[in-house]
Amino acid sequence: MKEERGHFGSKLGVVLASAGSAVGLGNIWRFPTETGANGGAAFILIYVFFMIVLGVPVMISELAIGRYGQKNVSHSFYTMSNNKRGWAYMGWLPVIAGILVLSYYAVV
Repeated sequence: MKEERGHFGSKLGVVLASAGSAVGLGNIWRFPTETGANGGAAFILIYVFFMIVLGVPVMISELAIGRYGQKNVSHSFYTMSNNKRGWAYMGWLPVIAGILVLSYYAVV
């Protein structure tokens, strides 16, 4: 039996969900503190630059992998690698990273 997967209703929903997941507690708590302590505008310019240079390509690649695989993370990597087992293990790295980040936020 084929499992029915949910889909976004619009492109705006994808953008808002991506933005919501990207804005974490670190951005909310640490961003104003660092901005005030280190000169304000220079920090914001560097922050925006790196968000564009690093954040946008990572978000696009995550969306492309998810769209191509139509499965969870490890199965999407496995599908993309033409069923080579090693890439399925690489797909578990984002899961482990998420667990580590959530354990940090639970303490904070």
